[in-house]
Amino acid sequence: MKDVYLFSGFLGSGKTSMLTDVIRQLKEKGLKPAVIMNELGKLPFDSQAVEEDVPLKEMLEGCICCSGAEKTEAQIQSLLLDNEFDVLIIETTGAAHPVEALDAVYSPLFAEKLNIKGIVTVADSKLWLNRDVLTPQLRSLFMEQIRHAHLLLANKTDLLTEEEQAKVVYELQGFNPQAFILQTTNGRVPLHLLEGLAATTPIDKSNVVKASVSSMQLGSRLVEFEQGSFTQEQFEDWVRQLPDSVYRMKGFVPIEGVKNPMLFQYAYGMVQWLPEFVKMPAKLVIIGENVGNVQVIGVD
Repeated sequence: MKDVYLFSGFLGSGKTSMLTDVIRQLKEKGLKPAVIMNELGKLPFDSQAVEEDVPLKEMLEGCICCSGAEKTEAQIQSLLLDNEFDVLIIETTGAAHPVEALDAVYSPLFAEKLNIKGIVTVADSKLWLNRDVLTPQLRSLFMEQIRHAHLLLANKTDLLTEEEQAKVVYELQGFNPQAFILQTTNGRVPLHLLEGLAATTPIDKSNVVKASVSSMQLGSRLVEFEQGSFTQEQFEDWVRQLPDSVYRMKGFVPIEGVKNPMLFQYAYGMVQWLPEFVKMPAKLVIIGENVGNVQVIGVD
């Protein structure tokens, strides 16, 4: 499996500085990194920081978390087919919401090939202290990026006094108590902290859940179904009783009387079914918080 890291953070927080340093550390360890970089503009300014020997896919003029979701899936498929690499780093734009970005990374077509290690959010420490100057919409996005992080970098601490540094750490820890918080300058993070993350909760062949250490945070779970084990009505009854902590689901669901597993998508209470004319693997990806404890129809 390929380890995958999602780098999140507000505009100008220091994500690209972190990216270049993590690439350096991976290479020093003998690992081959690959990068998907999402930029809102027409020109790939940030991608110039990635060395030529690193496989790179760019997404310009579109956020990874909205219209770019299908493009992201195609880019990952292309990397898996055409490149040899050990670790995939996906750098989102500063405008990306972590839940939406994580959803764009997952596909039941290659979920078994990827091990999502976690969301690493770079937060500008000075901006955190001055967050009240942001518009309500930007402030909400800034806070959501921090709330869903598995590893949180309080960056640019060199611009703060010791008292301000302590205030930032105390407030961030209270806002996201599950995340490990590291005070940094220039986005420098030791590789072992990244390698210790575990955001994916897999299912083994006996359908026993292997809960990860971060199961209370934003993460995912891959479920495999037996062919034609329930009706569409039974499946939707199960969906309706899911906790609010389940944000997204997508995959191919086997339905009694239907030849091929149907394409199923769920987002914040809305359900969509589409017929599939090719037999796809009967797998479902669940994205949310504490997904390891969700009882799954036909599995638990």
